[in-house]
Formats: sequence, structure tokens, C-alpha cells
Amino acid sequence: MLDKTDRKKANKVSLFKGLDRNVWILTITSFLTDISSDMINNLIPLFLTGVLGQATAVVGLIEGIAETTASLMKVFSGAVSDKLGKRKGLAVLGYGLSSLSKPFLYFASSWGIVLGVRFADRLGKGIRTAPKEALLSQSVSSDKRGLAFGIHRAGDSAGAFLGILIAALIVWLTQTNPNVLSGRTFQMVALASIIPAFLAVLILALGAREVGVPAQEKRAAAPVFSLKGLDKRFISFLVLTIIFTLGNSSDAFIILRGQERGLTILEVMGMLLTFNAVYSVLAGPAGALSDRIGRRKLIVLGWLAYGLIYLGFALSNSGTAIWLFFGLYGIYYALFEGASKAYIADLVPAEKRGTAYGLYSAAVGLTALPASLIAGLLWQGLGAWKGYGPSAPFLFGGFLALVAALLMIFWLPKIPAENVV
Repeated sequence: MLDKTDRKKANKVSLFKGLDRNVWILTITSFLTDISSDMINNLIPLFLTGVLGQATAVVGLIEGIAETTASLMKVFSGAVSDKLGKRKGLAVLGYGLSSLSKPFLYFASSWGIVLGVRFADRLGKGIRTAPKEALLSQSVSSDKRGLAFGIHRAGDSAGAFLGILIAALIVWLTQTNPNVLSGRTFQMVALASIIPAFLAVLILALGAREVGVPAQEKRAAAPVFSLKGLDKRFISFLVLTIIFTLGNSSDAFIILRGQERGLTILEVMGMLLTFNAVYSVLAGPAGALSDRIGRRKLIVLGWLAYGLIYLGFALSNSGTAIWLFFGLYGIYYALFEGASKAYIADLVPAEKRGTAYGLYSAAVGLTALPASLIAGLLWQGLGAWKGYGPSAPFLFGGFLALVAALLMIFWLPKIPAENVV
């Protein structure tokens, strides 16, 4: 008879049993990619405002265009992967394009160049994301989906943590003014970000295996923008996602909020490290929890947590408080990100998942542009929000998160189920 320690070990082995090697290869790929991306992307808003002297509206414009580009491309690439019945090639292509764009940040001397690099980087993300997520969902059984996506998200956030740590070390070694990012420091970080980006492409290309869609299902794949054959609850979830995302502006505004409340550049990096540590630790368990209690409950909890945290960002009067709330922000990501991706797989047949993930990403991306533009304008005192200043985008985002959560609780369950997998 097994003692308590042996039972714990057996349960742990059982939990991870049945996970295909693709789960681990895709997680390592995302880990390396996020090392590269988070080294440099988190410094871009500080570079734009501190080195190039741009206003927050320009930051919002760049981030909005970048994320919208990624999301629109996800629709196309997801549908193409469904029709081809193959996912890996598009994923490798997308990671490769993002890697090739990063060196050009070294030469950035205007916001237009930054926009071009962010456009190319997000275009690559758009090409890879839907096929990668479809590949991941088809590499595990339905009772392990939450765990698989949770592990993948944990790899993302662990890579982000290490990337920010490396960037913070470079900042510490090269900065003379602790409050304003220098152009030289930004260039050094841009150079360092290239290595893990190209390693990620190599590992994915050599290590992942294709998981094809059966021929009869491949032919049945829907056109790119078609909702035909998709569960009504999935379509309703898209509507709720749009409502939420309209208030979910780029995290660049949280970075700027921390600096505005008095954090130095190194302290901003510490804030980002705290967020990714929380996210990394909780993402896997939260994904596994969604397998047991249901995805919808975790999504609602995630949106409610987001609303409360954004209220905290709005009301904080010190950099320390912003740091604390940004750490708690990792709880929202852990609850929502993996559960939402697994929830889509639960609602959509395997042969349409590339299209479904693409449509979901398009809903997020098309809303991301106005969301970030609105945030930038609210920060500068748009209309009736003039008296709220930098608090305004966070009050707006918190309110919409609450609306989306309430609709998820009271409206979505009334939608009849179709094509449930």
C-alpha cells in the first residue's frame, strides 16, 4: 500500500501522463521567444516617451496597430492551417519572421521605425499563433487540454521573467540616469534579444511533429471569416471578449503608470519580474483547475480579478502600490489565458479549431486598436474624462471587465449548445 508521499508522486506522474512531446517543444519555443520579446518589448514605451519624446497617444497607436495586425493575420493563418490540415510549417514561418524583425530595433531613430518593427514582429505572431494553438490542442486528450495550455502559458511567463531579468541587468550595467532610459541601453538590449529568438525557431523546426487533420475534416474547413458550423456559445464568447477587450489596452500603459507614479527604470523592471513570477507559478495549476471545475468559472474569476486590479491601478498614489497591483495582475493572466484557449477547444470541432482560434484572435485584435487609442487619449484628458488624467484608462477598463463578467455569468449559460466536442 502506498504511503502519503508515494501517493503524491503517483498523482503527479498521472497528471503529466499522456502529454505529447509537442506540449514540451511548444513550451520551450514559447519560453525562448518570450525571453527575447520581453527583454525588449517592455522597454519600447519607455524608449518612445523618454528617448524619442513621443506622447502616450503615439504609444497607443503603435501598440494598437501591432496587435490588430497580429490578430487579423491569425484569422487567415488559422483557416489556412485547417484547409491544409497542417500546422507546424506556418508556426515555424511566423516565429522566423518575428526573429528576423528584432535586429532592426537597434537602428530605431524614429517612432516610424519602431512601428515597422512592431508590425513585422506582430505579423509573425499572427502567422504562428492560431496554428500553434490548434497543434497544441490536437496533441493532447480533452481531459488534459487545460493542463497543456497552462503548462504552455507557464513557459511563456517563465521566459518573460528571465528576459526581463536579463534586460534589468543590462539596464543596471549601462544606465547612468535611473529615471530616463538611454538610447544606448535600448540598443544593447535589442542586440541581446536576437539570440533566444533564433534558438526558438531552430528548436520548433527540428523538434515538433505535425499532427494532421483527417482528410474528410480538412475539406470541410470553413472560409476564413465564416462562423458557419461553430457553436453559438463560441460566437457569444467572441462578443463578450470584444466588450472586455475594448477596455483592455496595452500593458504599456501600466508601465507608463508605474513610471508616472515614481518608479525608476530598474523598479519598473522589478515590477515586471513580479508579474511574471506570479503568472508563471499559477498558470499551470490554474489550467489544471479548469479541467476539474470548468473553464467558464475561471474566465469569470479572471475578468473580476482584472476589474478590481485595474481599479487599483486607477486609485494608486505611489509607485509601490502600482508594483503590488501589477504582481496581482499575474493572477488574472493565470486564470484567464489558459482557460480561454481550452474553452474554445471545448466548443469547436477539431477540424475548425484553427479558424476558431483565428476568429478569437481577430476579435481581440480588431478591438485592441481602438482600446489602446482610447487609453492614450483618456490618459491625456479626453472629453468627460479630462479630470481623471492617467487614472482614466484604468477606470474605463475595470468597468468593461465587470460588464463582461456579469454577461458571462447571466447571459452565456442561456445560449443553447451546438457541436459540443
